[in-house]
Amino acid sequence: MSSQASGQAPLRSFRFLLGFRVTVILTGAVAAVALLSFFALRLALDRELDASLMNVASIQAAIVTDDPSGEMRFHEWELTSAEAASVRELVRYLQIWNAEGESLLRSRFIDQDLPLDRVALAQAEEGELSWTEGTFQGIPIRALYYPLERLGELHTRHVLQVAAPLEARDRMLRQVGLLLLAIVVTVGATTFPGAWWLAGRAVQPVDAIVDQAEAIAAGSPRRNIEAYADTLEYTRLVQVLNRMLGRLDVALETQRRFTADASHELRTPLTVLRGELEVALRKDRTQEEYTRVLRSALEEAERLSRLAEDLLTLTRSEAGAQSIRLEKKDLMEQVGRAVTRFGQQAREKGVDLSFSPSTELLAEFDPDLMDRVIWNLLGNALKYAPTGGRVEVLVAREGGVVTVEVLDNGPGIPPDKLDSVFNRFFRTDDARTSEGEVSGTGLGLAIVKAIVSLHGGSVSAKNRPAGGAAIRVEFPGTPESFGKA
Repeated sequence: MSSQASGQAPLRSFRFLLGFRVTVILTGAVAAVALLSFFALRLALDRELDASLMNVASIQAAIVTDDPSGEMRFHEWELTSAEAASVRELVRYLQIWNAEGESLLRSRFIDQDLPLDRVALAQAEEGELSWTEGTFQGIPIRALYYPLERLGELHTRHVLQVAAPLEARDRMLRQVGLLLLAIVVTVGATTFPGAWWLAGRAVQPVDAIVDQAEAIAAGSPRRNIEAYADTLEYTRLVQVLNRMLGRLDVALETQRRFTADASHELRTPLTVLRGELEVALRKDRTQEEYTRVLRSALEEAERLSRLAEDLLTLTRSEAGAQSIRLEKKDLMEQVGRAVTRFGQQAREKGVDLSFSPSTELLAEFDPDLMDRVIWNLLGNALKYAPTGGRVEVLVAREGGVVTVEVLDNGPGIPPDKLDSVFNRFFRTDDARTSEGEVSGTGLGLAIVKAIVSLHGGSVSAKNRPAGGAAIRVEFPGTPESFGKA
């Protein structure tokens, strides 16, 4: 299926784009320089020509007005018309006009009047220099209108026109223009292959990095990308990819461990449930025996249900999909109800469950999720408290922080495992579990941590000096930082 058919934009070659853009930029820069050079040359030639016209006009004006009688004549080369035509690029055409536009005198090398610009003539009659361009005998010319009144009263209404052919200038401009155009075209034609090669060299490190990344297969021993890791421009990219690979390795290892632990936890109750049902079906049983089997099966089904619910809670929390419904309630009352419900279990085990509620403590939390936190903390403490032992629950507000702490006098937690008790499926050794106590799923404290994190809080564990463990929950009394799990 084509990319257009699938609704995706067609892939573009970075190498081609880089080469094309370099070519366009460089060719454009050269073209701009060529254009500026062309106009600079034209301006210089025009200035040189204007200076020549002004020089000729000044000299001829002085000669024309030199006769006291007012007779006018030009100082010219003694050339025939044919000779003048052969050197016309060096010739300056001369003509004198009166204010009415009548020709009074012209140089011997022209047999007809120069083109007259009456606007320029009027400006010159008023004493101003005026420049024009036109065509004379099919040749482009540039002319200067020079007022002769500057040199005497006898010539108050006389204007000298000096013209020069532009063929040499235009020919030079054409030659230079073609040369500059050829340079621009050559630069454009030769830049793209060079830019293409340079772009290929520029993206080569990316290809090498990608090749090494693709060679790292899932499940293979941990390897880092080393290609161009010491190159300034690519160091950050390599570091980011290596950190990402590290996180992926941790995530894969966590997933493998989680899958193995979850499979083990699910396999145990299912095996027990299946074994008891198979034994019950081998022969006819009494009603009491069937009742016992069904009760045992119900316990295992409930255990499976709790395990599935715990796994779902953790998965939603880690994916950011666990919703939180904050209400302003009395935390003392919330904890008190949970302690009351655990009272019978504590009495059956011979554990003193202590909770002394003080004044009302209002806080904002999700009641259902907070119930799970308190239940898991109490269940964990009762599981490890010895017969005749004691479990104590403390609730307080410390500044803007609300704390719930559950203490037991069991065997405590091995110091090297204090940081691991909130991991999924974590269990200490059998010494931590009281005699006759069935081990749980290992998800209780992990769920506590996930829920407390949703409330913007934290949870910690420590051993008590007199023996036993203390699990402490802290979360803000205001909802500004909630939901940042």
